[in-house]
Amino acid sequence: MKTRIRHFAILLLLGIASAFAWAPWQADVNSGNVPGGAILQSALLTRLEAPAWAIQASQRAASTVNTPIGFAVLACILAGLISFLTNWAIIRFQHLHAHLTLDATDTGPQKFHTHPTPRVGGISMVLGLVGAYLMLSMLVPGVSATVHDFGLLLLCGAPAFAGGLVEDLTKKVGVIDRLLLTMLSGAMAAWLLGAILHGVGIPGIDHIMKWGVVAIPFTVFAVGGIANAVNIIDGYNGLVAGYAIIVLCALAIVGFQVGDTLVVLVSIALAVSMLGFMRWNWPSGQIFLGDGGAYFLGFMMAELSIVLVLRNPEVSPWFPLALLIYPVFETCFSVYRKKILRGQSPGTPDGLHFHMLIYKRVVPALDGFGGADTLQRNSATPKYIWFSTGIFASLATLFWHHAMYLIFSVLIFCALYVFVYRRIVRLNFIRHLMFLRNSFVKHVP
Repeated sequence: MKTRIRHFAILLLLGIASAFAWAPWQADVNSGNVPGGAILQSALLTRLEAPAWAIQASQRAASTVNTPIGFAVLACILAGLISFLTNWAIIRFQHLHAHLTLDATDTGPQKFHTHPTPRVGGISMVLGLVGAYLMLSMLVPGVSATVHDFGLLLLCGAPAFAGGLVEDLTKKVGVIDRLLLTMLSGAMAAWLLGAILHGVGIPGIDHIMKWGVVAIPFTVFAVGGIANAVNIIDGYNGLVAGYAIIVLCALAIVGFQVGDTLVVLVSIALAVSMLGFMRWNWPSGQIFLGDGGAYFLGFMMAELSIVLVLRNPEVSPWFPLALLIYPVFETCFSVYRKKILRGQSPGTPDGLHFHMLIYKRVVPALDGFGGADTLQRNSATPKYIWFSTGIFASLATLFWHHAMYLIFSVLIFCALYVFVYRRIVRLNFIRHLMFLRNSFVKHVP
């Protein structure tokens, strides 16, 4: 009964935020800013339009004062420093909060660490971003639209982070609750930032997404899905942190090319904050990101992608998908593997994710870590993911405005994923890798 009440409360807030997002969307449609026919608006939405625009008006009244690049650099450095010191403090004084924060070693098939470890590293990432925002708020003269939107982005991410953090501390927040809370964050961003996808680069679907009744739920669900996907691949030391840094750097590079200060600033600040976390997470595994950090990180990458495409039409919608295809396809393939092939619930944990197969079969074959070398094998696993995703992220960054190249890149990634996965499962790929490794070693003087 309590679970149903909790779900109903979150769904109610989700509906309210989506309704508030709908009123400005309707006004934009009527003014011609959003292509497409008129959207039928109920009497309830008419009454909601006034308070919705009360919030939007304060945003649009924000000054166009530019954020000085020197202050932005200092803010990013501060984000990394705060993250670094916060993680140090969590690890140094873990005896004071061990009963709440430590992640046990024997609680499921997806646990690969050998010692109980704090799983609240997401706190450091959030504090780093908050510190960067507060610094810019105090130093930038006037009200900078970039700093204003930075603060709204952090505010919108609060439900996603809170749901994951409470799970980290209590182990009592289910997957559905966390997914709904992250979708609530997406709905808040749709309202407060106008972050609503107008299309996905597919002609038929783009026509349908001109209607707010489709575009808003689709955007909200996509944000929740990406955040959940990022949490799914958070399995080994440094895997998600390194992957996120690659994606954030790509977003920052393209954001710089199109002159989107918000995307550049937040992407770099978040990447530097992740570096502060990664110092303690990889390779030593002294602290984990946790659900709070993973869901918040996924939310931020999803929203930065939406904002970049929305505010810069020259950027193909396939660009962020090409960056995020690994966790997205990993999740889709996992659902197919569990539901279709094995007849299980998609939420059932197992040890057959792609990164887990690399840990169990590829790393022992190529790196020689096996048996008792749990930590070494754990920390060696991410480099294979970083290498492959880094290649595709680099290609996406080169062709960020060429939809056909990006679509081809996405399809190639999916095909290679399935091919390599099947080969690893059947051990054929491992035998070939060992043969190549042994041949290389023989020819090295």
